[in-house]
Amino acid sequence: MSNRIDRCFKNLAGAGRKALIPFVTVGDPDPDWTVDIMHALVKSGADLIELGVPFSDPAADGPVIQMASERAISRGVTLRSVLETVKSFRRQDSDTPIVLMGYLNPVERFGYAGFARDAARAGVDGVLLVDCPPEEMTTLREQLDRHGIYPICLIAPTTTSKRLKMIAGQAKGYLYYVSFKGITGANSLDEASLTGPVRTIRSHSELPIAVGFGIKTAEKAAAVAGLADAVVIGSALIEQLENAGSCSDACKQVMAFLAPVRRAMDNRN
Repeated sequence: MSNRIDRCFKNLAGAGRKALIPFVTVGDPDPDWTVDIMHALVKSGADLIELGVPFSDPAADGPVIQMASERAISRGVTLRSVLETVKSFRRQDSDTPIVLMGYLNPVERFGYAGFARDAARAGVDGVLLVDCPPEEMTTLREQLDRHGIYPICLIAPTTTSKRLKMIAGQAKGYLYYVSFKGITGANSLDEASLTGPVRTIRSHSELPIAVGFGIKTAEKAAAVAGLADAVVIGSALIEQLENAGSCSDACKQVMAFLAPVRRAMDNRN
C-alpha cells in the first residue's frame, strides 16, 4: 500500500531538496482555524505536517506546546475531532502527508482497531506516540500496518547502538531524531552536535532522518538541512499563533514565519 510519506521523500530526494515539517496543535488558537492554518503551512513550503493531538499531561513538551494543548482541550478538541480536522483538510489537499504526534492514552481510549481504521479513512499517514516505545506497540502496530499507517519512531541522544538497531528495524516513513535531552522548545540547537549522531543513524537505516527540538530560526533550519533529510519546527511556530486575533491573521503569521525558513533551506548551498 502506497504511503504519502514515502512519495514525499522520494520526490524531494529527486529534486535535491530537504523536507520542512511544521508542527501545530489541532485546535490552537481556535478549532475552526486549524484547517486553514494547515493549508497556509503548505503554501509556505511545508512538505509534511505534524499535527499535535492535545493531551492533558504532555510530559515531553515544553511550556509553549503544553499551553497549546491546554487551550485546545478547553475548546473541546479530542482525538476524534483531530481526525475530523484531517478529513476536512483532505477535501482540498490529497497529497501532503499528515503525521499525528501525541501520547498513547487517547489512542488506547479510542481503541486501537477503531483508531487505525478511522485515521486511515480520514487521511492520516503516520503516527508518532512519544510515550510508546516500539517494544510496547505490537498490538497497535498490527492495526496501523493493516491500514497502511506508518509508526514514526523517535531516536534520542541517549539511544544505545543496540536499541538504535532495533528501532531502525521496525521504523517506517522516517526516523525522528530528538536533537538534545529535554523537552520541546527548551534550548537552541547546536547543529555541530548533530554530525556524529546523524552519521550513526544512517549506518543503521536507509530511512530519511528528521531532526526536531530547538530549531527556532531560518538559519538554524538551513544548517540542520545540510545534515539531515528533514527539519521539524514546532514551538517557534506555535509562538507565532498565540496572539493571532483572527483566522486570517493566524495564516498570515504562519506564512510570514515559515516562508523564510523554506527559502533558507532551499538556498543553503
